Amino acid sequence: MTAITGECFCGGIGYEIKGSLAPARSCHCSRCRKAFSGAGSAMSRVDPATFTWTRGEELLQTYVNREGAGLGFCRRCGTTLCGLFDGEVTGITLGSLNGDPAVIIGEHIFVASKAGWDEIGGKAPQFDAWPASDGKPLGGSKA
Repeated sequence: MTAITGECFCGGIGYEIKGSLAPARSCHCSRCRKAFSGAGSAMSRVDPATFTWTRGEELLQTYVNREGAGLGFCRRCGTTLCGLFDGEVTGITLGSLNGDPAVIIGEHIFVASKAGWDEIGGKAPQFDAWPASDGKPLGGSKA
């Protein structure tokens, strides 16, 4: 299996995943819009045991809330790279991946609170909040 790699915008931080990515999730809540400066987040779960920082970990800045969930980003260029839970990388942002890791958006969540200008495309199922099958964050938290 070929490793999946990714990096921030300035190239200062790099990572590798020795495994596969789960179908991705796009969250349209107001908190994800702020954290990602866009329509929301696009992240995929990653097994922490398969994830390694390959360079620039000293540039990694984190924001973690009182529940232990948060985000990791480059302090030089600001790229949001990963979701964190209890100090481990549990999700990776799709925009930071290199090449084509053959992952798709599997679901859109918190669609009930999406921005009025956000037009969701594709055929992935849409949920007003957490899907009944899985209420676990990839990073951050939903208020």
